[in-house]
Amino acid sequence: MPKVLKCGDVMPGCAAVLEGVDDAEVIRKATEHAKTAHKMVTVPPDVLNKVRAAIKIK
Repeated sequence: MPKVLKCGDVMPGCAAVLEGVDDAEVIRKATEHAKTAHKMVTVPPDVLNKVRAAIKIK
């Protein structure tokens, strides 16, 4: 079932929408997005937990 993450649900003000076939793909895309768009070297566990909670069924 396709999944979607609105980055703004985790990082207010960000308009990025990341989609994938499952949670794992969305998390991979979100991690790359965090590094490039938000200048995070690593994604802290608390942010990753927020990402997981914000992923919805498309």
